[in-house]
Amino acid sequence: MRLATLDNGTPDGALAVVSGDGERVLEIGAPAPTLIALMEDWDGGLAAVQSALVRLEAGEGAAPDKFCAPMPRSWQWLDGSAFDTHGKLMQIAFGLDPIETDRPLMYQGMSDRFYGPTDDISFISEEDGIDFEGEFGVIVDAVPMGTSATDALRHIRLIVQINDWSLRAIAPIEMKTGFGWVQAKPACSAAPFAVTPDELGEDWRDGRVCLDLNIRWNGEQFGKANGREMAFGFHELVAHAARTRDLVAGTIIGSGTVSNAAYAEVGSSCISERRAIEMIERENASTMFMSFGDEIEMRALSATRDEPFGRIRQRVVAR
Repeated sequence: MRLATLDNGTPDGALAVVSGDGERVLEIGAPAPTLIALMEDWDGGLAAVQSALVRLEAGEGAAPDKFCAPMPRSWQWLDGSAFDTHGKLMQIAFGLDPIETDRPLMYQGMSDRFYGPTDDISFISEEDGIDFEGEFGVIVDAVPMGTSATDALRHIRLIVQINDWSLRAIAPIEMKTGFGWVQAKPACSAAPFAVTPDELGEDWRDGRVCLDLNIRWNGEQFGKANGREMAFGFHELVAHAARTRDLVAGTIIGSGTVSNAAYAEVGSSCISERRAIEMIERENASTMFMSFGDEIEMRALSATRDEPFGRIRQRVVAR
């Protein structure tokens, strides 16, 4: 099952089911008019979703005008850093000491807005080091405090694809304070479709999205790292987040930047990681961060070249 949110001029949009080819959508309506409403009563809203799917498959629905993010705003956005290769490379990029911990890394970010997949993204200054970060994420229903990693799997209702925008010139300044990011982490973007785990089939294994995340920057191939190399699966990230608190339904949890040990072959999912690789190989970074007018495209690809989440295709513009 694939779900999307249509832009209807309201903050949370209109929840819709999506055809297999991604070309037609059908609004669901009550009791699941929005994705946040469905997440808060998944079992109660599922009958309406299934009914809309039947009608869609029977020929109802139409081509969408514009997609929002699947969940345009959430009660909570928690982003992990679950790829060891990315963490090690970023330590080089920022001149940081290794983080000695056996726990997942995670911070709480901005959740009151997620950009849609084709929105222009505005920034104040190119000097802030504009960077994209391709990652995957999950949306959970209500997760009780103390939920185990094994039990956390059944709370993962939907999977999404995210671009976690970052401002790299500001990040090290905020990191040195010992508090969380604020200025360095503006709103994220999301691909149009949220999918149930069964939609991915064998590409959803051990709480991981085992798909290549294909990234093109200004039309040039940049990376195609696979999500399978997470040091902690999403179920473990959910359990970590719920260790001392309940997680409200609709909480979104991110994987962190998708990164592979074979980065020389598959590339990277953010500019900062490529700069770190250049520092390792040539002692200085030559790739610059994004400029106004630059375009970024992200799409997860299955073995059959399907795009289960659709595409993010955006342009960076001056505010």
